[in-house]
Parts: sequence; C-alpha cells; structure tokens
Amino acid sequence: MAVKRVYETFHPEHYNLFIDVNRKNKKISGTSTVTGDAQEKTVLISQKFMKVSSVKADGQDVPFTVSDEDEAIKIELGKTGKTTIAIAYTAPLTDTMMGIYPSYYELNGEKKQIIGTQFETTFARQAFPCVDEPEAKATFSLALKWDEQPGEIALANMPEEKVEDGVHYFKETVRMSSYLVAFAFGDLQSKITETKDGVKIGVFATKAHKAKELDFALEIAKEAIEFYEDFYQTKYPLPNSWQLALPDFSAGAMENWGLVTYREAYLLLDPDNTSLEMKKLVATVITHELAHQWFGDLVTMKWWDNLWLNESFANMMEYLSVDALKPEWHIWEMFQTSEAPAALGRDATDGVQPIQMKINDPADIDSAFDAAIVYAKGSRMLVMVRALLGDDALRKGLKYYFDHHKYGNATGDDLWDALSTATDLDIGKIMQSWLEQPGYPVVTAKVAENGHLVLSQKQFFIGEGKDVDRTWQIPLNANFDAPKIMSEKELDLGDYKTLREKAGHPLRVNVGNNSHFIVKYDDTLMKDIMSDLDDLDPIAKLQLLQDLRLLAEGKQISYAEIVPLLTKFADSKSGLVINALYTTAAKLRQFVDPDSDEEKNLKKLYDKLSKEQVARLGWMPKKGESDDDIQIRPYELSASIYAGNSDSIKAAHKLFEENEDNLEALNADVRPYVLINEVKNFGSHNLMAKLIKEYQRTADASYKADLRNAATNTTDPAEINKLIEYFEDADVIKPQDLRGWFAGVLSNHKGEQAAWDWIRKDWDWLDKTVGGDMEFATFVQVISRVFRTPARLKEFKEFFEPKLNVQLLKREIQMDTKVIETRVDLIRAEGKAVNDAVAKALN
Repeated sequence: MAVKRVYETFHPEHYNLFIDVNRKNKKISGTSTVTGDAQEKTVLISQKFMKVSSVKADGQDVPFTVSDEDEAIKIELGKTGKTTIAIAYTAPLTDTMMGIYPSYYELNGEKKQIIGTQFETTFARQAFPCVDEPEAKATFSLALKWDEQPGEIALANMPEEKVEDGVHYFKETVRMSSYLVAFAFGDLQSKITETKDGVKIGVFATKAHKAKELDFALEIAKEAIEFYEDFYQTKYPLPNSWQLALPDFSAGAMENWGLVTYREAYLLLDPDNTSLEMKKLVATVITHELAHQWFGDLVTMKWWDNLWLNESFANMMEYLSVDALKPEWHIWEMFQTSEAPAALGRDATDGVQPIQMKINDPADIDSAFDAAIVYAKGSRMLVMVRALLGDDALRKGLKYYFDHHKYGNATGDDLWDALSTATDLDIGKIMQSWLEQPGYPVVTAKVAENGHLVLSQKQFFIGEGKDVDRTWQIPLNANFDAPKIMSEKELDLGDYKTLREKAGHPLRVNVGNNSHFIVKYDDTLMKDIMSDLDDLDPIAKLQLLQDLRLLAEGKQISYAEIVPLLTKFADSKSGLVINALYTTAAKLRQFVDPDSDEEKNLKKLYDKLSKEQVARLGWMPKKGESDDDIQIRPYELSASIYAGNSDSIKAAHKLFEENEDNLEALNADVRPYVLINEVKNFGSHNLMAKLIKEYQRTADASYKADLRNAATNTTDPAEINKLIEYFEDADVIKPQDLRGWFAGVLSNHKGEQAAWDWIRKDWDWLDKTVGGDMEFATFVQVISRVFRTPARLKEFKEFFEPKLNVQLLKREIQMDTKVIETRVDLIRAEGKAVNDAVAKALN
C-alpha cells in the first residue's frame, strides 16, 4: 500500500529558519516559517520528536495535531493556494548522530564538543518542521543561535552574511532538498583556498588535529571541483565548498550542498606518514561527495527508489576523477579490488534487492542502502555504460541531463534519455535488465560437439537459488569475433578452430572485467588460457581468480581445483594480482578449524606463497620503489604473520622495540603488521594497556585503526573481556567505531564466543545507541562473515528470526541467514577435498 507523501499536500518554495541550540540543556528550539502552495485544505508537514507550541498560517493561529506515528504535523488551513506557515517548536538534542547532534573530542585533556548535522535520509524533520522529501525542493534562509563561546565559528551550506545579537545569518540557498541542508558550529581550525573560477574551498576540523592533516583534503577538493566543472561542462553553482571533519559521524561522509561532512578518518591524514591505500581511500571519499554536488544535489532523485542514481554515479565518478588527478595511482585497480568483488559476492545470493527497488513507506528507505548493490553494483553498471559510450558521448549526455534538470528532480529514465541523445545505442533498454532484475549471469563458454564455440547465460547463485529464467543484455567485450551485446540465452559464434586461428590468442570474455557477470570456460578453453598465463595483464589475472573463486563458492567447481593454481600467481609484481591471490587464499580459511592440523598446513601454504616476496621486499619501504611494491608489501607481511614465519616474527618484533616510544611514527604501510605481530606473539597486559591508551590519545584515524586491529587480535581471555567492557564506554570506543571493534573481536576465534554473547545480551543497548541509523543492519552482516558451523547457524537463527518484524533488519537477516547456511553447506561438502588439496600443494 502506498503511503501518502507529504509533498502531495504542500509544495514549499522558501523556508525562513530560526534555530537555537542549547548544548548545556540538550535542547533545540526555533521557528520554521515556510512559504509555499497548499495543494489541499489540510496539509502535512514532517516532524520527528518535536513539541509544537503554535502554528500560524498567514499570521493567524490555525488548528493542528502532531502525530508521532506518522512523523507529521496535520495543519487545518481551510483553504488551498499560496500560504506562509510559521511553526514554533522545541526538540531534544540527542546523541544518535542523526538530525542536529553533538560530536565529542578531547583537547589538552579537556572534553569539548562541536555541533553538526546529518539529515539524509529523513532526519531534517528532527531539526526543523519541513516537507522532508527529495522532490520538495525550496530555498532556505538560516538564522542560527547557540550558547556561543569565544572563538567559535558557524558554517552552513552558504556563506555567513552577518551576526546580530548573537544570531548568525546565512545567505539564502539555491533550490535544494531538505536532506541536503547542513550547518555546524564550534571551535574549529581551517585551511582555505580558491579554485581558478573563484569558488572558495575550505577544510575544517577540531583543533585536536595537526594543521598539516588538512592539506591533502584541501588539494584534492580544489582539484576535484575544477575537474568536475570541466567534465560536466556545468559550473559549480555555489560560492563555497566546505569540507568538515566531525569526530562523531555514523556514515563515511555526506554530500550536503556546500558543506560536506566526513568522518575524520575519511578527510584528515598526516601527509608524511599515511599508507598509500589510505590516501587513495580518502581521495575517493572526497571525490565521491564532490561528484554529488552536481549528481544528487543540483539534480536530485525524485524519490528514494532512485537512490542508486545518486550513489552509483558518484561511485563511478570518484574513480574517474581521481584517475585524472593522480594517474600514477592507477585507481581503477582499486575499483577492481573493492567494488567488483563486493557487488559480485552480494548479488549472487537469492533474495538480494535489485538496484532499483520500489519504496513506498519512508520506513523502508534506510533498508535500501545496501552498499554492495546501490553503490558497488550500480557503479559497475555505469562503468559498463561508460565503456559502451566512450567519454565524449558520456560528457555530452551529462551536459544535456544537467541543463534539463538542474535545481529539479529526475529518475533513471531521465538519465538514459539524456545519454541516448549522444549515441545510437538504446541505453535504457540495455540498462533495464540490469537495474530492475536482481542478480547477474554466469556466461558459460564451451566448444560444442560439432566444434562450434557456444556461449550461454544463466543466473548465477551462491547457495540455494530459484531460477526464474532471467536473461540480461550482456556487453560481451570478447577478444574473438562476437556481437557487442548478447541478449539471447545461447549464442553460437561458429567454428572454434577457425575463430581461434583468426584471433591468434585464447578466447576471453568480459575483457577488462567491466561488465557485471562471470565466465565459466570449459576445459579446452581454460587450458588454452592457462598456457598463455604469463601474457595476461594484471586485470585478466585478477579476473581469472575472481571468477574461479565465485564458481567455487557457487559449487560449480571445487576450491580443490583452485589450490594448485595459487603458486602460479605468487611471484607477481602486480598489486592487483597479489590482492586477488590473497583474497582467494583467505577463502580457504573457512575450511579449517582454528589450531587444527589442517590450519597448520594452510599456514605452511601461506608461507610458501609469501616467503620469497617478503625476502625480496623486506619489512621497510625503500626509496624509489614502485607503487606496486608499496601495495604488495602489506599483503605479504600479513600473510607471513598468519603463516607464523619465524623470520617475520623476529623482524616485526625488532621494529616494535626500536619504535616502542613512538609507535605512531612507525611507517604507516607496515605499522599494522608490526602491532598485530606484537599482540599475537609477545602479548601482555602492559602491551594491551599501552595500545588502548594510545588509541584514546591519538587523533590520527589510520593509527587508531591499526591499534584497534592489533588489540582485537589478543588471545588472552581476560584482555578480551576488558575490550568488551569498553564496547559500552564511549570515552574509549565511540559508538561510530563500535562495529569495527566488534568485528575484530568476533573474527578472532579466541574472542568469537565473548563477542557473540555480548551482542545477544546487550542488543537493546546497541539498538538504543545506534539503532535508528541506516548503518545498524551491518552489525548483522558482520556476524554473517564469521559464522561457519551448524551450531552457530542455529544460534544465529534463534536470535535473529524474532527480529524479522524490524523493517530495517528484515532483508539483512534473511540474506545473512542464507549466507551462513551456504557456507556451512560448502564446508560440509568440500572441506575434506580442499584440505587434501592444500596438503598436496605443499609438496
């Protein structure tokens, strides 16, 4: 049943907002004065957790009722047409990281806070009464007051205009959706620059950070805005683009127009000591959010069922822009190691949502934010479109899209229509099969009995899956004579020998791994590819391992067949290939019980795979070494520590001892493995106390992550229990960081039971602390990545099945139950064969 939209009753045009925040009393009060067009005599205005003291229409008191269940104020206007409604209200200032909320930090031992906002998806209604739906675009004039202390500043979407009687007034915004409104205030430091077109770019953070930590973000933000103006051929429409790091922030970042907010970890970094991986991650987060300033902010999805339109596009553009800004990083390789596997793994489970799903009830919106689908799969779709169109046509189509929809709303069809103006391909028709259907195909390539090369497509499942005869429009990208798009179930390409002779190389389909499908080659074709292995480029090698791994997960081949292939990739000088190698090797861990003979063999295999690379690279980076070597080293060190290699254990311990008094200064590329090694092999109560103290002291987010990863590796039951006590102590572990700590302890087999007991016992506390948030369901997902036994599956079901009535959790619980069932089944069926293959590979 469709829920009535608030926008159907009232079309806002302009808001005059007065918001007064009292941090001491944790109270918000204000007046929201909205001018617009009443479509009905009784109008609805969104609110949540508010007390409304008066409602005036055109200066006169009018009757109203507040419904907490509908999150709305029902206002009896008694007329339609143009009207100005003024609503006086109060609301609580809560610690939920939604709406208007405080962020906490320490400076010189003093506890301080800054106030920030998070309004996506439907949390603007916790800050001020509004029509809180993406289609309800309006202009906003903000007046902000707070219990101001000397030296504090305020930021908002637009520049500050004036301050009178302690009230900060900001310039009127352009037409925008309520979920993109943002403001913040507190004791902040900043660095500011300008683009060549005069747009002011600023990075803001608390003074707990070193000034140099703002430099990298400032450079990337400035260059990204300039790049997008050129690529989109559409000017950035605001006078400023502020980037603000919030100490407490639930998501990764948020694209508020003109005032983008970030987790500190995704904006600030020490330019002198941050790993290359972390620099890439921060750069892609910034460019993702700035891509949204056009795609999402200037043109916004009409309703949440087109959320993918915002996110998938920004996800593709983050890589496209960083590739232009830092070509030496080969950032598309990161796309292949992060987005592609995330999408392929999630999308093969039956019951997964399609990219474009119907959403009627706002309560369903947050459950639509499945990152592997809306972000990762969606961006693969757009990479596919880009490969079909080419950049010139893509840019031409986008310019048409922005010109026709700016300051308004759009749907996916509007984008395809715009792109179709630049090509003779029917992009809408090709994309329909990918967006509206869940899942993806496996293309089987075989030489038939008559000698013909035949391709066929069928939906690919990991675990039980109901085949409903879906087909896709598949961009084949084959290196043989073949059609551009395969839309039929089966395709006969003709005589294989003739095709092979003409091509002069083995058949490969989905060259570049840009399209969202996997390939299963028959023995003839596979042998041909393997005989040519040395001539394959890194992406082709990654893809080979990726597809074999997925086929093994889907029980179409056995992992036992993959094990002997691993050593063929071990001496690669490509970071991409080494990533694929250890991603595949990590899958073998699910088949071994901790501390068993089988695990000892697996560790020996890890040693065999990593030994020569560790010897070649050493533990410390060398001057002038390639980016690939910088990227390979962490994989090899991690593998070597897991393997228990005695030389690595000694080398890491020596580095720890040499840097014991300043662990933060240890090279960031190797620091995680030095710390993990120390905890695993030289752990003590004093060491754990030191790591926790460092974790509380430092403001460097990547150092914090290293400390967490090390501490959660402890094997001491007393230390594990102490970590779990910290889960609910916000002075040690902030709620935003809790999932990482929980995941770390849970995936440590010595901590698994304690972590699982904690989440079951204190679920209500967790729900109250972070439960209203779209990230909440990922706690369930974290558990599904670890559990692998029939007993754990039973416990998982017993605990989570009663929670299937919680809207935000329902799909996640159903999906994750399947994930664990599938793993348990795979281990039962394949365990012996896989472990035998590992033992054999050691000879």
